[in-house]
Amino acid sequence: MKILITGGAGYIGSTIASALEDHGHTPIILDSLATGRVEFTRGRIFYHADIADHAVLETVFSEHPDISATIHCAALIIVPESVEHPYEYYRENVAKSLELFKSLNALGCQKVVFSSSASVYDVVPGFMVTESAPLKPGSPYARTKYMMEMILQDVSRAYGMRGIALRYFNPIGADPKMRSGIHAKAPSHVLGKLVDTALGKNPVFEITGTEWPTRDGTGIRDYIHVWDLAEAHVQAVEQFDQAFARSDDPHGSYLVINLGTGRGVTVREMVTAFEKVYGKEINKREMPPRPGDVAGAYANADTALRLIGWKAQLSLEQGISDALKWGQVRQEILGFNK
Repeated sequence: MKILITGGAGYIGSTIASALEDHGHTPIILDSLATGRVEFTRGRIFYHADIADHAVLETVFSEHPDISATIHCAALIIVPESVEHPYEYYRENVAKSLELFKSLNALGCQKVVFSSSASVYDVVPGFMVTESAPLKPGSPYARTKYMMEMILQDVSRAYGMRGIALRYFNPIGADPKMRSGIHAKAPSHVLGKLVDTALGKNPVFEITGTEWPTRDGTGIRDYIHVWDLAEAHVQAVEQFDQAFARSDDPHGSYLVINLGTGRGVTVREMVTAFEKVYGKEINKREMPPRPGDVAGAYANADTALRLIGWKAQLSLEQGISDALKWGQVRQEILGFNK
């Protein structure tokens, strides 16, 4: 199959492209390179354009009329930045997704897999959330993801499309074959910051928030290997029709699926695991929570197994190991200083 990936030059989108290729599919990349890396598009069909550019999408579908589905990954994703710059987040994530969905419908692409986020969930007792758990997006970033979901649900119902929203928990690691990984010069993710601290780029790792109502006071997350995440997208496009057939509403037009390991890990526990894999302690200090931070959650991933036959396979330790390997090779791939 040919699959259009918006944001396919980003960390997750490029890893999805690799997974699709490994399963015999052809990714078509659409990326503005506002945050993505052109290095991740090499050897792939690539359109350098904005997702709201209807003329370019017309070209894409005229040149590839056999595109089976779209995986929509393109978005700005940094929580504190979204607090400082909400306009840019609502414009890039919400307004442009609205235009993208309109274009896809007009061009006959009726299947959309959307990269959503577990940040849309409210904090619940015990921290484990199912797809029916209450929602309370706590930052402009999280609210954009919630709005994008609502738009996809509404346009799917109104225009004969079908959408699957995959609510990610916390991606870690890199493509195990080292084709891609975190590319931000200053990663905002916990593991990216740990790696940069270990490699000497950051002098100290900051544990932000130590008074959350968790077992050790630090935020709790569900750290999922990015390759497992990519494999879930392959399953979602390959099992798209079957997912609806297996759902509670076989004639419905919209599904929500959590993607996580089903295991909650606190930031302190992540630091301990990192130091074990790395082989020595790193410099660390406790800090107040950042704007937009929440206590966190972890996934009940039973729906993913039932609807698309997917379950996370890779361990926290492999995610850490792959992230460290990527941290050492990304200089030659992306031209970064270690």
